[in-house]
Amino acid sequence: MANIDQDLNYREIICKAVCGKGRKFSQSTHTITPSHKPTSILGSWIINHTYKATRSADDSVTVEGRYDVNIWYSYNNNTKTEVCTETVGYKDEIILSTKDEHATGKELEVSARCIQAPNTLECTISPNGSRVVIQCEREFVCDVIGETKVCVYVNSDAKPDEWEDKDWDYGLDDEDVEDIDQFFMGELEE
Repeated sequence: MANIDQDLNYREIICKAVCGKGRKFSQSTHTITPSHKPTSILGSWIINHTYKATRSADDSVTVEGRYDVNIWYSYNNNTKTEVCTETVGYKDEIILSTKDEHATGKELEVSARCIQAPNTLECTISPNGSRVVIQCEREFVCDVIGETKVCVYVNSDAKPDEWEDKDWDYGLDDEDVEDIDQFFMGELEE
């Protein structure tokens, strides 16, 4: 009889939770052919980064994206300059390092965040002298969100009426509450 009572003190709750996590740092090299033969590289930068993440059939997430590579270079023996822009694409496969084997349901959401935006590591003129080689880096973390079960303890001795009417004292006065920054996590949504 004790085992039956003990089992009644626990409830399984189905909720949405992070069921998988992954992280990947990537480096890539792009070769770009400017309209003039470069004499020297004056600068390089990456802008307009966009990406989307999808869950692969296996235990991984695919992040596909693109960005614009801008290279400022001189040509004609350092007498003229120009900016060369080219859009390049990439595809990163992120293996899930953490997985919840108890996840239920087939509908899984994928969330990916770029924690290291694509940036230039090095930009050089190729050995043949007519192209520019640019090395870039980027880093992503991803979460797979799905339904899972959690088991909670139910205190059958608790008296709900006592909890509802209790005036809780958290040790805060009006002055303490005024100092709280309500936007410490960003703008509140209406």
